[in-house]
Amino acid sequence: MGRLVIASGNEGKLRELGQLLSGAGVELSGLDTSVAEDADTYAGNAALKAEAAAAAAGLPALGDDSGLEVAPLDGFPGLRSARLAATQEERERLLFDRLATVPRPWRARFVCALALAVPGRPPLVFTGMRDGEVVERRHGGGGFGYDPVFLVPEVGRTFAQMTQTEKNRWSHRAAAVRALLESGALARL
Repeated sequence: MGRLVIASGNEGKLRELGQLLSGAGVELSGLDTSVAEDADTYAGNAALKAEAAAAAAGLPALGDDSGLEVAPLDGFPGLRSARLAATQEERERLLFDRLATVPRPWRARFVCALALAVPGRPPLVFTGMRDGEVVERRHGGGGFGYDPVFLVPEVGRTFAQMTQTEKNRWSHRAAAVRALLESGALARL
């Protein structure tokens, strides 16, 4: 069994990635590298985190960057989704302030980039997306981040209302993990 470091201190991401990778034949551990996420793409930020964790641990590492892109706001908050404000409550307030005069539905998508960094090799990047819409009232008590305000129309529920198994079927992060697993890259660690 190979070892893989998850470059994150976000407990929600660590838990979710742990479940998504549970059958992948790798032993997982988390490492918060506190790297500045200053690249201009999700893939760039994911690679920065993965490479920093791989260098620190001397092991293969997986970095994740994701964001919520609201179509009528030209993709806002996008890359800055998690860094828009200090708390999730403030982030949502800023989002809904901008949406106040925009007619509904508020079409949006979640984007996730996963970068796999192996010491001595260039990182590999895998992406996933989920289309949906933003809803103003928070629904559900699960998930993290924008999950309570992101509705998946095919299911009729927000990510926060879904069980973890359901979210693992529909989420942007799950789609990126599926791409990673289908590539066979983990088998070559």
